[in-house]
Amino acid sequence: MRIVKKHQLSHPTIVSLGLLIIACSTVILPAVSAQTTVNYIRPYTENPFYWEYKGKPVVLLGGTWQDNLFNHPEGLEDHLDKLVEVGGNYIRNTMSSRNVDNVWAFAKLESGLYDLDKWNEEYWQRLENLLNLTYERDIIVQVELWDPHDHFRDLKGGGWSFQPFNPVNNITYTAVQSQLPTSVEYSPVPVPTPHAFFRTVPDLDDNKLVLDYQKKYIDKILSITLTYPNVLYCINNETGAHLEWGDYWINHLHKRAQELNVVIHTTDMRRNNDITADDHLFIYQHPERYTFVDISQNNSNNIPTGQLHWDRMQEARKLLAELGVRPMNNVKIYSREDGTHINGPQRFWRLIFGGCASARFHRPYPLEDGPEHHYALSYHGLGLHPDAQMNIRSARMFIDSIEIFSCIPSNHLLSMRETNEAYCLAEEGKQYALYFPNGGEVYIDLSQLKNMGTIQWLDINESIWSQNEEIRGKDHVKITSPGQGQWVALIMAEKTGIR
Repeated sequence: MRIVKKHQLSHPTIVSLGLLIIACSTVILPAVSAQTTVNYIRPYTENPFYWEYKGKPVVLLGGTWQDNLFNHPEGLEDHLDKLVEVGGNYIRNTMSSRNVDNVWAFAKLESGLYDLDKWNEEYWQRLENLLNLTYERDIIVQVELWDPHDHFRDLKGGGWSFQPFNPVNNITYTAVQSQLPTSVEYSPVPVPTPHAFFRTVPDLDDNKLVLDYQKKYIDKILSITLTYPNVLYCINNETGAHLEWGDYWINHLHKRAQELNVVIHTTDMRRNNDITADDHLFIYQHPERYTFVDISQNNSNNIPTGQLHWDRMQEARKLLAELGVRPMNNVKIYSREDGTHINGPQRFWRLIFGGCASARFHRPYPLEDGPEHHYALSYHGLGLHPDAQMNIRSARMFIDSIEIFSCIPSNHLLSMRETNEAYCLAEEGKQYALYFPNGGEVYIDLSQLKNMGTIQWLDINESIWSQNEEIRGKDHVKITSPGQGQWVALIMAEKTGIR
């Protein structure tokens, strides 16, 4: 018998208020009492562009050495402690097995082949260990169920040739029975491929044999994760698969959650770097299934300018305002730019000022072999390198000093602004914040600030606040950063003051 932890579901105490049937969806979501769900991660009731957890609104900030942290237990507890110490509360966890010392979900026989009807308990113990550690630290875990990079061309210890689902690697089915390839020599791309593994669902190939084993695997994951209140669900990592593939698994997850009277939050991550493209739009158009969005591909190195990064993010936010307001997550932020790392931190801060619900630095691939790389960086991502720690720490200082959940992106208040020079977040008349990626000078409209206010500067690179200075409201107030580098100006109404 499995011992139910204090945070896990106690079914007799769950009070169902009936069924909420949402139009345009094949999913019937259970409506549960506010008392039941108050401690679960969910969109903030006062501003659903953000999350709330344990009944309080939160901004999710993160940066870790690996994406599949559960499968890297050595030094994991200390790594999570460091994340919390600097103000982080958000990690990514792909269900991947493509690194040194990773284990697979299925039992491996003496022959070297896998038996898909038997589990490798170590894999599941590692997952539960991660969820226990994160629950104890109030860290939100965004779980990604399928990672295409585990199923296509081999990359550094992972790929289709290693997969237990590959018919040459298991005793459960043959290539003929499964209709799956034995070799895949191409990489995942932003559009559907012929790969049969991602076509098993009824609306595509209707491959019942393989789909049953896929469901068995997903159901095993859910048997663990659904008992934790700090989990968000993403079907794929940067997928180009048919939309029917993601839709099937979204529906399946909600069905399993319904059986436990749990309301979960789900999305899918498309690979297209243009987050205003049609496949992203499909997700925006279906809030009944995709209850949050992940726009991480907007943080890739194929987005050439800072201004475009902001503009597309704001266009996505506008679409959500029209189609259904939901949190905009960013579970990975890339860093490379001509041999420097400036793009990563600037993207991180633009996300915060752009009204996003989460921001997390991507891992420092390919530095992924052991704890000696826990705080490394690469041109791929900052992970939890000291530079990432500094930005997370400063961001938490900023968020703790402003009622960010009452603010909206407000670049319309700025004038005499050069491209990518400054960004504004404001609740007009009460609080204003400006982010300077690399110093600068702009004018801001403070006409709604009726009385004298205060201005204070956060030196992001030093995580230090300046002393308060007085500032008077008028139409055009010149704001000049104290120097080059990253700065935040915080302007508060006099009656409020710096928090």
